[in-house]
Amino acid sequence: MTFDFLGWGASDKPAGYPYTAANQVGDLDAVIEQLKLEQVVLVAHDASGPPAIDWALAHPDRVAALVLLNTYYSAMPTLRPPEAIWLFSQPRVRAVARFVSTLFHNFVFRKMYWWQVGGFMRDAEVSAELLPLLYHQFAVTPSAQTDFFSLNEDLPSTVQDRARMLQQMKAFGRPVRIIFGAKDRYLNTGVAQRFHELFPTSDLFLISDANHFVQIDEPEEVAHLLLSLPLADHA
Repeated sequence: MTFDFLGWGASDKPAGYPYTAANQVGDLDAVIEQLKLEQVVLVAHDASGPPAIDWALAHPDRVAALVLLNTYYSAMPTLRPPEAIWLFSQPRVRAVARFVSTLFHNFVFRKMYWWQVGGFMRDAEVSAELLPLLYHQFAVTPSAQTDFFSLNEDLPSTVQDRARMLQQMKAFGRPVRIIFGAKDRYLNTGVAQRFHELFPTSDLFLISDANHFVQIDEPEEVAHLLLSLPLADHA
């Protein structure tokens, strides 16, 4: 099952709502509770890493397994923000970046998005097909742009704050499978290795020819790794 966090995709985009990683934990919890899911396998990619890991650490007895696909959580030595994310997250430049990005009816924002996200996929033909679908949430009204700006503003504090969770990560006893595209320059193999060190029950798979969207570049291999995932016994 997949769902869109508030502010993203087809979900509601309430004005004035604080789009933060902490509130996304609440979104995730609301979905799990509404569906009455007793045991869950959480699969996190990119910005869904912090809410998924936060929820897993808070409810280990309800986590059958945790899967991490080219994601982030806390500050790590090799973690590198993509250029567009850096522009919209750094306090000294983000206001200017927002202003420039909205010039000419968001022409600059669109160009930046297509350049950045287009580089996250290995195959040009696949990228050309999927980019319009991914960008659609920013082109419609209401747009996901407010959520994008807000989540990026929250990013530095999110990464810094999660340093306090390292001991809980080391004590997490549920299966963790780390599947990273090795060609991702930002959420890279060093990040994957660090996750592997922090989660003692984890296994690590680096897919050599895949980029940031590992599930798009190598769908069959990722599907096999998901279906072969060992699950924890019920608490």
